[in-house]
Amino acid sequence: MSPVRRCSRTACGRPAVATLTYVYADSTAVLGPLATYAEPHCYDLCAEHSERLTAPRGWEVVRLSDPSAPTRPSGDDLEALANAVREAARPQDRADGTRDRGPRTADPMEVGRRGHLRVLRSPES
Repeated sequence: MSPVRRCSRTACGRPAVATLTYVYADSTAVLGPLATYAEPHCYDLCAEHSERLTAPRGWEVVRLSDPSAPTRPSGDDLEALANAVREAARPQDRADGTRDRGPRTADPMEVGRRGHLRVLRSPES
């Protein structure tokens, strides 16, 4: 048995690059990246068949991945993340000029927070 999954279309032996799933309740065909495992009610498609995919009349096709989109984070994304971490690490000044005495949570390792990002104190300090 070949470790490469093949296109589910009849007489097509090309390698699969996308997985098609139907959501019957919403009349939607969802085309996304190749699933990790072959599922019984999903269809693996090659690049050509995934590009030419059409849905029945009245149905919507949702494409979850864009082949032209970068698969790795860009330098701008990484720089923005680093800037957010640096900003969260800076002590926040209150309006009356006093510094924040500590985190709002019970976690003694947490030094600062911004949204869902947390700055943690190293265990040795």
